[in-house]
Amino acid sequence: MRKIRLLATAALLFAASLVTQAEQTHVLRLAETWGPNYPILGDATRNMAAMAEAMSGGRLQIRIDSSNRHKAPFGIFDMVKAGQYDMGHTASYYYKGKIPNAMYFTTVPFGMIAPEQYAWFYFGDGMALMEKVYAPHGLLSFPGGNTGNQMGGWFREEINSLEDLQGLKMRTPGFAGEVMAELGVAVTNIPPGELYTSLERGTIDALEWVGPALDFSMGFHQIADYYYSGWQEPGAEVQFLINQRVWERLPADLQEILRVAMRTAAYDMYIQSTHASGLAWSRMQEEYPNVQHRTFPPEVIDALRQTTDRLLLEASENDPLAQEIVRSQQAYLQQVRPWTNISDRAYLNTVAPSE
Repeated sequence: MRKIRLLATAALLFAASLVTQAEQTHVLRLAETWGPNYPILGDATRNMAAMAEAMSGGRLQIRIDSSNRHKAPFGIFDMVKAGQYDMGHTASYYYKGKIPNAMYFTTVPFGMIAPEQYAWFYFGDGMALMEKVYAPHGLLSFPGGNTGNQMGGWFREEINSLEDLQGLKMRTPGFAGEVMAELGVAVTNIPPGELYTSLERGTIDALEWVGPALDFSMGFHQIADYYYSGWQEPGAEVQFLINQRVWERLPADLQEILRVAMRTAAYDMYIQSTHASGLAWSRMQEEYPNVQHRTFPPEVIDALRQTTDRLLLEASENDPLAQEIVRSQQAYLQQVRPWTNISDRAYLNTVAPSE
């Protein structure tokens, strides 16, 4: 009888512990590269946090610190790895100096556009390869939102030849920065909050940020007249970083809620960026006739492509994991691009209005 009572008591205590665990509130701190209330990029973190809290019934809460608070816009990787923050929202190519293979998960010049890249992440090798890169650092990484095809940048002077790139001081990060440097550009990376001042004061001659959705509010069109279409970021993906120990402490249902919230917020950011860029470009054309859209001359595009191919090959030869990532992306692009060509490209070329 005593044994039965002990078993019953143990069962009750176990059940009570499950209830307590189920009702426990988990509060995570997230550091983002962006400033407070930053449009689109900052919206993604807040949308994700709101969805996670709502779906969990308040059991999962995420507190967001913007760059004005933590003072390290390009320090997100280190802070999350060290456990100073539980999560981060940033762009993986900012950390190519620490983990060179991270940059491929933002975008690759002349590579996949956003729908193709999302397909590679979730139905190709993307997520598994990203885990290979981040696991040694005790981190998990998830797609955190895509801006779509980014513009090639704002230039004070028109680019008519390769000679015009020589000595040009330009803010452009990631792999594209390496490519531009090979062609004689003096490349630098500057935090978002310092871009306007740097261009205005002549610290830089040109910059690329995102596209009309974010560029318009930054005011670059008030300084530089030439707005170039892109080559460097055909599908620019930012990321959510999570400390792996923090992830493993979460109950399984909250892990799934967080996973769904991040994936949904990433998609919402992509369509929000598309919507906002359309509106901003219309306003820019109407209100700022000084802005002139340009595409880079064929000789510049050819040089950029050849340099990109060479640098990708060199990276693959020196690093087996880089080789695995690059080959996976190239193979997936060869598989999916023919469909893009006979669907979206053909539609735009033959059916869609030109204006």
